Amino acid sequence: MRGITVEFLSPTTLDEAYRALAPEDARCLAGGQSLVAMMNLGLISPSRLVSLRRVDALRGIARQPDGSLRIGAMTTHEELSNIERDDAGSTLLAKAARVVAYPAVRAHGTLGGAVALADPAADYPAVLVAAEAGIELGSARGTRIVAAQDFFRGMFETALEKCEIVTAVRLPPAAPDARAAYEKLSLLNGDFAIVSVAAIVGRTAQIAVGACAPGPLFMAGIELSDNALRAAGRKLAAESDPPSDQRASAGYRRKVLPHLLLRTVRAAMASS
Repeated sequence: MRGITVEFLSPTTLDEAYRALAPEDARCLAGGQSLVAMMNLGLISPSRLVSLRRVDALRGIARQPDGSLRIGAMTTHEELSNIERDDAGSTLLAKAARVVAYPAVRAHGTLGGAVALADPAADYPAVLVAAEAGIELGSARGTRIVAAQDFFRGMFETALEKCEIVTAVRLPPAAPDARAAYEKLSLLNGDFAIVSVAAIVGRTAQIAVGACAPGPLFMAGIELSDNALRAAGRKLAAESDPPSDQRASAGYRRKVLPHLLLRTVRAAMASS
């Protein structure tokens, strides 16, 4: 059996990276924690890998004039776990980053890589939808920002177009009194979620649920009483379309969802 030749490019600028993605099956390498595993399993066979590690424009975390927090796509999970938590959005993202996989993965895996993969059982999709984040996409045509709720279109399916790269995530400023919590149920610490819930709580709660549909489920304006939260959980469970896999059955996920939602909102309300 003949080996498969994969061309490897390591651009230093975004323009070089956009040009390198010209082949139809070219793929970005933004940490490689998921991409390399998929290649090893034979799920994908790109003819060209474009490493983004040397593109400095994809790094950095900074507040913008409009108050949003811009986080470069090549920010690692470890860096995110230590981000300055100055509002509910950044707190929520930091909490999720701390439970992504294991230390070795957190040291090399990146925000942009995880976002672009759009695994419904991963931690960031639900978190970014709950925070009403914008996903910044760049290409030779320019830059555009897509709301996270519109970016995650299905299982491993996103709004990315040909030759586009996830260049950053933008977190809007949260209300001063808002608090956040992220909870996930998994078989082992660091494993993918069976069910996950991300919540931002102010006068009402806005939540996103992961691993229970091809993309995150979102609900906002939920009253903070236990009855209202339980009703929201039941409604989301009824609207969910969870898989049955080696981690849990669809029925189990639907049963757990309302309880995890209530626990997450309570945790946010109790946080300082």
